[in-house]
Amino acid sequence: GPWPSGVPLARLAAGRLRELVDRDRVDVVVPVFHLAAQLTGHLRANGLLAVPSVVYMIEFGAHRHWLHPGNDRFLCSTEQAALEVRRATGRPADVTGPVVAPRFTAPAPTAAGRSRRFAREHPGRTPVLMSAGAWGVASRPHATARLLARGGYLPVVLCGHNERMRASLAHVPHTLALGWQDDMPGLMGAARALIDNAGGLTAVQALAAGLPVVSYRPLPGHFTQGARRMAGLGLSDLAPNDAALLAALSRLTRPGTERDLRIAGGRQLFHDKDEPLTRLLAAAATGTHDTDGERGTGGTGGTGGTGGTGG
Repeated sequence: GPWPSGVPLARLAAGRLRELVDRDRVDVVVPVFHLAAQLTGHLRANGLLAVPSVVYMIEFGAHRHWLHPGNDRFLCSTEQAALEVRRATGRPADVTGPVVAPRFTAPAPTAAGRSRRFAREHPGRTPVLMSAGAWGVASRPHATARLLARGGYLPVVLCGHNERMRASLAHVPHTLALGWQDDMPGLMGAARALIDNAGGLTAVQALAAGLPVVSYRPLPGHFTQGARRMAGLGLSDLAPNDAALLAALSRLTRPGTERDLRIAGGRQLFHDKDEPLTRLLAAAATGTHDTDGERGTGGTGGTGGTGGTGG
């Protein structure tokens, strides 16, 4: 079919989600992960979720893994993504721009200390972040780290919860392999670029923090689509090979007009974008915004709240 089935996920998580919605008197569910959007869409389509589901798409691409017509509404980062969602699902889609925690748009107080540590422990090397996501999944991360080290960079590899990956990369010379990190703003403030493989939340956070993004070896599926869309919008580089990666880093890590323009373009996305998101979620929760013209979207009638589902 045009979108994946939510049935397997519903069997695994439907009961727990409905329990949380009832217990917390939730007025609207906000999936922020593509698998969660499939679950809520399936439940809504089958009358098993009594409150609206408003999908917030953290990626720039509208991959079909995000799309289930059972969801009431979609919130997108760009008009292009919103148009694709409307065409694919027939559901309303609004443009809110990307949203991140406020700490990513303010100077990080820990950035200076991290910069000094990088310079002290790895003198003469330019720190660049390599993101493998929360699960620690990447294509040939050891080869990429060695490439960067040979080029005079300090690859700071974010391995997420993949301890085996972290331990293995720790043996690559001139490489700093880290596990799950709570201080991403500090790391982004101390680095000169992000090498990303997903075009998702970490890349969006980097744009907000003023850290240039280079996509390299993106993972298959919606990750590749997101990386291509970011590059197409002029928000990042998509490096097709080793030489292109090093060339992009050379241009974007050194001070200059190109770096400044890239940072300004990324930060511009976040200008006054929180108000539409707040307004749309409040409207869905109170039932004042009929999300499909036929099915009402009233809340549970309690004091209520907003429930987020993600991975």
